[in-house]
Amino acid sequence: MPKLTDTMTEGVVIKWHKHEGDRIESGDALAEIETDKAVMDLEAFGAGTLRKILVPDQSTVPAGQLIAVIAAPDEDIAPLLAEAGAASPAAARPAPKPPAATPTAPSTSPAAKPPGRPTAPPPSSGIKTSPLARRMAEEAGLDLATVTPTGPGGRIIKEDVEQALTAKRAAPKVSEPVYEVRPLSQIRKTIARKMTQSKAPVPHFYVTNEIDMERALTVKAELADREQPIKVTVTDLIIRALAVALTRFPQFNASFQDEGIRYHQSIHIGVAVGLDEGLIVPVLRDCQSKGLIQLAEEARLLFERAKSRRLQPDEYTGATFSLSNLGMEDVEQFSAIITPPEAAVLAVGKITQAPVVENGRVAVRRRMMTTLSCDHRVVDGLQAAKFLQALKHELEEPTGLLLP
Repeated sequence: MPKLTDTMTEGVVIKWHKHEGDRIESGDALAEIETDKAVMDLEAFGAGTLRKILVPDQSTVPAGQLIAVIAAPDEDIAPLLAEAGAASPAAARPAPKPPAATPTAPSTSPAAKPPGRPTAPPPSSGIKTSPLARRMAEEAGLDLATVTPTGPGGRIIKEDVEQALTAKRAAPKVSEPVYEVRPLSQIRKTIARKMTQSKAPVPHFYVTNEIDMERALTVKAELADREQPIKVTVTDLIIRALAVALTRFPQFNASFQDEGIRYHQSIHIGVAVGLDEGLIVPVLRDCQSKGLIQLAEEARLLFERAKSRRLQPDEYTGATFSLSNLGMEDVEQFSAIITPPEAAVLAVGKITQAPVVENGRVAVRRRMMTTLSCDHRVVDGLQAAKFLQALKHELEEPTGLLLP
């Protein structure tokens, strides 16, 4: 199982494309593999015959573990299999499937008892009980230690058992909650690991600004109304504006390292895309040298591949700054978590109509809330405020975004 991404610790063999005995050429697609970010084909590293498949479809396998053997038809692979031993099938495990609803307190008994009348725990030797009361308690599964005796000499009698059973039936029943455990997908495992690495050690701070989007939306509409319409989204406009602002404020296109702060020469903007399994962040590369239309076309193709889980590793790694836009999901404002080793991430809410005072008069304008999450080890609040002001200027005066 090759390590197909930097963060991959295990992979799922979704489906083998080849069978034992098939002739294999270098570059042939052997199997479909689910990594922590995408589903991709595993290509053969060399030519030969597929002599042995060691793990079945839908198996989760640690990176680096033997999953198949390609060799010459007459080559002795017994030593290789012996060296691998039973480690491959033992370490590989079926990809988990969501189980049925499970109670919170499952039985721990070694075997289920056949249905029958309940039996009470054996009474303590010091409890005095009449034979009838003892039989009634056993049949009802009642612990005699919980019964208050009223008979002669502290003896439990029939009436005591009846009273205890009545009180037991009258007591409110505590229903055990029912839940469903759904195993973590490879994407969700990575999100959990990376976000824990970010939120705990990285000192976050947040700066929020409101941007007037009237002119930006006008530009978007004008591009769509051309004789040859160009489909540009609000996200595309924000990406282009971010590229301009990051060029002016390179400290936000940086990352904290033990030896110092690393300033990146190229601007690679990651854009969060939500999937049913979790979140993936495809990366638009070299945004500083691309115009709005080129960015829009590349983003559309990249997002389509992201949603179909067909991104290649170089298409979702190496971001130097990230954008998360939940405006289309009716979210007005939120704060995003920085993805290490990036220094910042921009969270964008929906565009809403709001009353605004202009020259002493109230007007209705389309506005958008943005929140910048920053790594305080790299940048400070004043720098963050100026960066957001630059972004605000680019979107409120969007003519410059149309320049190459």
